[in-house]
Amino acid sequence: MAGISEILENNKQWVASKNAEDPKFFHRLANGQKPKYLFIGCSDSRVPASGITGTGPGEMFVHRNIANLVVHTDMNLLSVLQYAVEVLGVQDIMVVGHYGCGGVAAAANNKQYGLIDNWLVNIRDVVRLHETELLRLKDEEQRLRRLVELNVVEQVRNLAKTNIIQNAMRSDNPPRLHGLVYDIADGVLKDLNVDGDQVFTQMEHIYATEAPEAEATSAATPAPAPRADLKPTPKPTPKPAAVGDNGQ
Repeated sequence: MAGISEILENNKQWVASKNAEDPKFFHRLANGQKPKYLFIGCSDSRVPASGITGTGPGEMFVHRNIANLVVHTDMNLLSVLQYAVEVLGVQDIMVVGHYGCGGVAAAANNKQYGLIDNWLVNIRDVVRLHETELLRLKDEEQRLRRLVELNVVEQVRNLAKTNIIQNAMRSDNPPRLHGLVYDIADGVLKDLNVDGDQVFTQMEHIYATEAPEAEATSAATPAPAPRADLKPTPKPTPKPAAVGDNGQ
């Protein structure tokens, strides 16, 4: 317990301050959530989702992983995305990268790091797609900063490839997709001005899919008539006992 004693004490102070500000604060939170935003960010401890966005409890749904990737075989992310879009009805989905990202830096060199190498392949795919632009940048730091930005843009595109977003974009109230980069050095969020509608439109002819039409209800098809040979066999009538029969 010694290792988290400070955490527990901080929690007590936070609860006390919230109750002092608003005695019904936790009661409202306990009744459910209706966040406006989905934050897909990096796991880096220097990038607290609520802290850098100024949002409080109940305002933002959050998913974080190494280098803020949207991988189409990641059931964790896809589950979060589907729940956020189809159940919670979030209005804005943000992919948030950050300059100085260790995952991006690791993907940009040719060293092996173990299990995480398989995850970093997704960032190396971004390098492959934008190799010409990146090779033109001679300064290493500038090249890594640009790779962080390009990675965010490609992850927004990966969002648009999912059938979850495809279906949502055809709805009456489609979510908005955003690509942001956080600068740890000054605390500022930068909007990369990724046009989610344009991204979806550009790739729709390749990635768009449609859900199959619902099958006709069973009421439309008459139930089959019962078979005559499957009528239940009547139970035999028990024979009445003889007068004076004591069962022996």
